Amino acid sequence: MPVPSNDVIPVDVAENLVVRIDPGPRDFAVLREVVRKGSRVGNERLDADEHLNEVIPKPWGLEYRVFVDDFLDIWNLRIEEGHATSLHVHPRKLTYLLCLGGQGVAKTLSAEYPVGVGTLLRIGGGAFHSTRSLGPGPLFLVEVEAPRNKFDLIRLRDGYSRENSGYESEHRELAELPVRPVPYLPEARMRDRSPCGGFRFEIRAGMDIFYRPRPEDLFHIPLGLTGVVTGELGILAPARGDARRPAVDEYYLSLALATTSSTHTS
Repeated sequence: MPVPSNDVIPVDVAENLVVRIDPGPRDFAVLREVVRKGSRVGNERLDADEHLNEVIPKPWGLEYRVFVDDFLDIWNLRIEEGHATSLHVHPRKLTYLLCLGGQGVAKTLSAEYPVGVGTLLRIGGGAFHSTRSLGPGPLFLVEVEAPRNKFDLIRLRDGYSRENSGYESEHRELAELPVRPVPYLPEARMRDRSPCGGFRFEIRAGMDIFYRPRPEDLFHIPLGLTGVVTGELGILAPARGDARRPAVDEYYLSLALATTSSTHTS
């Protein structure tokens, strides 16, 4: 059911701790119009486009890869206070937004959703969305994309004059924190921490997560193919008291606070 644009939807009403944002008639109409006017999406080359493994500066902050394989692409975003991503759409991929720190708001063509630590948004392909950091300090998000294709992007409106432009080619080397191969996962690479030092990223077995829950854990992202194929990734959110059991035969990417200190360190 369409939601008036001035409505704010409480996160705690979402079933299974997930706020679902699916495309509606307005999204489809706008998408048809921008494509008719010439907007196009691209295709990432899995064995090329190496700049995607570095830090990508953005006018609103920065983003960098946390984990990637042939099917999943997981990024950490830092949105500075008062700044926002473009109002954009991914026509061909599913996106999850996970909040690690800060306060913000996610906007669609018809609604707004509060974003805070533990928020888990599921954004269906074709749904226009934008995220703003309200402060104080940056908003830290993790973006999970399936299937992998960083160039599946159309910007509708943007505060930095990037409308109808493709994904950035500018990048900055992060020599002290390179993307490293994961020997036991095919074609997988990852970083184990954030450049700011506030967050830790670790691959863990479901059995380990079940028997060794940790108070600093924020999210567990399953790395199997089932969620990619079905469009339901089954991300666990212990930061919000998620009591669901992990699959003991599954690997997860665990996102955790590195320390109990503030994550607003630059």
